[in-house]
Amino acid sequence: MTLVLFDYGNVISLDQDPGDVARMAAGVTGFAERYWAPRLDFDRATLGPRDYWSLVLGRPVSGAELDRIVALDVASWSRINEETAAIVAELGASGVPMALLSNAPVCVADGIEPLAALAPIGPRFFSGRMGMVKPDPEIYLRVVAELGVRPEDVVFVDDRRENIEGAERAGLTGVHFTDAATLRDDLKPVMR
Repeated sequence: MTLVLFDYGNVISLDQDPGDVARMAAGVTGFAERYWAPRLDFDRATLGPRDYWSLVLGRPVSGAELDRIVALDVASWSRINEETAAIVAELGASGVPMALLSNAPVCVADGIEPLAALAPIGPRFFSGRMGMVKPDPEIYLRVVAELGVRPEDVVFVDDRRENIEGAERAGLTGVHFTDAATLRDDLKPVMR
């Protein structure tokens, strides 16, 4: 039986909310570059929230300010792509096994995991809890081992080509997400 392994960001969720991003940036020049350059270290938990946000903002951040910025970061990733969520719900209703693999720091994982759109998805794997990130093939192999399935029985859906390539190097079938309509066509072979 085929298992569908979903990415979260820009697949189940929409892109970050621009208003939340502007509030996180708080006037910092080059915020987008500063946000993304160390993000994989944050996602794999080699940087904690205080160190990550201090690096991004170029000054020490802690206490209530840190809590506010972390909450904005979580909120920025919490807008659901309703069309993809409908596909997830259909797959769940038809008994297709699903799991989630997302590059997300622990604080973001804790914030998004309770979202209703994820309810049909079984095991959820977040890089911050695993200490490794996509596209390293090892993360896919670990997920497959924990799920007790063979790599060739997993279809991995992600919006980033490098993550698809990492999954394919680990033996999974990759589906490059561009939009929900295309995803529905791509998943027809596994939809019942």
